[in-house]
Amino acid sequence: MAALKVGIAGAGIGGLALAAALARSGHDVTVYDQFDAPRPVGSGLVIQPVGQAVLFRIGALDVAETHGAQVTHMLGHATGKRMPILDVKYGSVKGRPRHGLALHRAALFHAVHQAAIKVGVRMLASHEVVSVSDGPKRQLSFTNGEVSAPFDLVVDASGAGSPLSPLRARALPYGAIWGVVDWPDDAPLPAHQLSQRYEAARRMVGVLPIGLLPGGTRRQTALFWSLTRDELAAWQASPIEAWKAQAKALWPEAAPYVDGITQHDQMTPAFYSHGSLRTPVAPGLVHIGDAAHRASPQLGQGANMALLDAWALSQALVARGDLADALALYHKSRRLHLWVYQWMSAVFTPLYQSHSRFLPALRNHLLAPVAQIPPSPYILSRLVCGDMLPPLRSGLPAP
Repeated sequence: MAALKVGIAGAGIGGLALAAALARSGHDVTVYDQFDAPRPVGSGLVIQPVGQAVLFRIGALDVAETHGAQVTHMLGHATGKRMPILDVKYGSVKGRPRHGLALHRAALFHAVHQAAIKVGVRMLASHEVVSVSDGPKRQLSFTNGEVSAPFDLVVDASGAGSPLSPLRARALPYGAIWGVVDWPDDAPLPAHQLSQRYEAARRMVGVLPIGLLPGGTRRQTALFWSLTRDELAAWQASPIEAWKAQAKALWPEAAPYVDGITQHDQMTPAFYSHGSLRTPVAPGLVHIGDAAHRASPQLGQGANMALLDAWALSQALVARGDLADALALYHKSRRLHLWVYQWMSAVFTPLYQSHSRFLPALRNHLLAPVAQIPPSPYILSRLVCGDMLPPLRSGLPAP
């Protein structure tokens, strides 16, 4: 396809990855961000092998790996149960070992932002998008009253709060509070493992090693604690020591990590929703990432889905000479993979975050034992890695 003039709303992971990929293909790319200087929002996350492949393709993997921590195992136990409830080893495919790359969002942002700048992407801060025009050439309008020049293609990568997306997702009752603390010198938990503890499905506490912050020298830990929207206000109003005592009672091994929290504002709340746009494309406009589909983070696929969206869109523009055909190809290539992972997320989430008494019992006494029987471990590994089925279809090359 001939070089396009592309405007991207949102300097998140998906928007910056797409910008880097498109600029590498010769397109003229401008990214608009609402903040005074582009910056990440959030705490720790895991980039799965499919997401790592996209980072490699856009020239961001080396920086990400320098900052991140390799995770080879996900292990979770319910209180009072010796058998693990979650037990996923990444293993290998065709003799090649695989792992998750756990890192702080700031480190991932740093890697993708550098990759975009290196290939000439223009970044305009303090430009909060409020609307996009109709017509063959799209224009973006901003809260400061400015209107962009016309674009051949506008990409909505502005996340779950997108003002451009028509998606109306269903709010999920549970979310989490997230904090970042130093990895203890005498850490009782493995530095290559996502570790979790559950109390039925009402409560979950997790510890994730996330490597280094940009410019940092001390390894970090992401600590999370699940709660409902209604419980957040009560948690904020209660003494922090009361919560720390509760967390330590639920999981004594988490004490060295919990002790790193001394005040409420070290923990950031995050709540989730579920839903997908039936059609994320329109003439001259496409929605990617959370602007197009949202789910619980239970499968750890959010950032990976945004990275795959970015890669698929960039490759669709390479494969087709007509913009409308390219957008249709992009939608077709991602539809099945997104649908399956959305469905799996909807199925798994209540097993770990819900008020149900039946579902955690089913999880503990039936699903957990079955998960230990081959080929279940292999299937679970492929599910977590993001390639249980091809992430791109319709002939587009996987990253």
